[in-house]
Amino acid sequence: MNIVILDSGFSNLSSIYWSIKRLKYTPIISDDPKIIKNSDRLILPGIGTPSAVMKNLSNKKLIKVIQTYKNPILGICLGMQLFFNYSEESENISMLNIFKNKCIYKFNTNQIVLPHMGWNKVYFKQKNPLFKNICNGEWFYFIHNYIANISSVTIAKTYYGSFFSSAVQKDNFFGVQFHPEKSGIKGMYLLKNFLEINIS
Repeated sequence: MNIVILDSGFSNLSSIYWSIKRLKYTPIISDDPKIIKNSDRLILPGIGTPSAVMKNLSNKKLIKVIQTYKNPILGICLGMQLFFNYSEESENISMLNIFKNKCIYKFNTNQIVLPHMGWNKVYFKQKNPLFKNICNGEWFYFIHNYIANISSVTIAKTYYGSFFSSAVQKDNFFGVQFHPEKSGIKGMYLLKNFLEINIS
C-alpha cells in the first residue's frame, strides 16, 4: 500500500511516521502533488495556524489535490480543522471547505483552561470502521484551542466545558481532533483501522 504523510511544511512528522512503521507499513513523507495523487492513503497532520498552513499548501499547489482526493484521507488536529470552511483562528482565510458551511470556533474561555491538553474520553456518535476494536469512551490525547461543533459530519464527541466533535467524516475524508500517534495502543488501533478502511 502506498501511504503518504503530507508535508505541509509546519508539522513534526516523525511521531506519525514511526507509528505507521510500527504497524508494519512504510509511509512516504512528501509534498509532491504527483506522489500524493497516486497514493492509496493520505494523512494530513497539522500544527500552527490555518492561515500559515493554507498559504503553504497553496504555494505547493496542493489545495486542489487534497480537495479532489478520492482515497481515504485522515486529517489530524489542525489537519482535521482544515477540512472545514472557516476558522475563528485565522479570519478571512478560506480553508479546504470539504465540509461545506461548517466552521471552527474557539473554546468558551470563561469556563475552561486553554489549551485543552491531555487525555480525554472519546464517545462514538455512531458506529464507524475508524473505531473498530476501540471501546466507546476510550481515552485519547488532545492539545488544541479550537473546536468543531457537533454537526452532521460528527462521528465522535468529547466533553470539555461542552461537547465538541472529536472525530468527523464525510465520504473518504476522516478527521480526528486528538493525536492518535500520541494515544498509546488505542491510537495505534485507530491508525490501523484507517489504513485498512474500505470506503467502496
